Amino acid sequence: MELKVFKFDGSETAKSVSLIDEMFAIEPNDHAMWLDVKQLLANRRQGTHCTKEKSTLSGSTRKIKKQKGTGGARAGSIKNPLFRGGARIFGPQPRLYGFKLNKKVKQLARYSALSYKAKSQDLIVVEDFTFDQPKTKNYSDFLKNFNLVDKKTLLIVSESNKNVYLSSRNLKGSNVVSVSDVNTYDIMNASKLIFLESSLEKLQNTQVSE
Repeated sequence: MELKVFKFDGSETAKSVSLIDEMFAIEPNDHAMWLDVKQLLANRRQGTHCTKEKSTLSGSTRKIKKQKGTGGARAGSIKNPLFRGGARIFGPQPRLYGFKLNKKVKQLARYSALSYKAKSQDLIVVEDFTFDQPKTKNYSDFLKNFNLVDKKTLLIVSESNKNVYLSSRNLKGSNVVSVSDVNTYDIMNASKLIFLESSLEKLQNTQVSE
């Protein structure tokens, strides 16, 4: 599959790039994508929720009334979960939500997401660019050149670019990641996927070397 390369101002160049079929033209595996997204979101959960059980709640352990003769139910502690201000039964405790996912499954999920974007023609390749200083207007002008101001976009750069990242941070729906950090969730969450020439080459080279 061939894609035209665009300039920063949105005009076409005489160049084009080839997308390798092993990454951009496979039969998408929806289940692998679901697992990958599920693991990513699970790993982001803090899992620090905690409620106090009977053993950790402060309060007297004195038996609050005699066992028999009151006409009511037995009660042994003021911390009884049935009482107001008592402990909580089976409340949430700190835990890790993350789980293991094989590297090949994650790779399949990522390639499936890229294939979906290629099939729907939501890929754009742009010549490499950078900014001298962080400025939101610079990145906003870049999106205007491609009519992407009101759309979710994911710009993939070959390596971390602080000025480009900071310029995009204030724009809603705009995301900038390096090739090494791109994931299935970010790809599918974006309406348009924007590659810099060098980042696409680097991404495809990693597939060839595997």
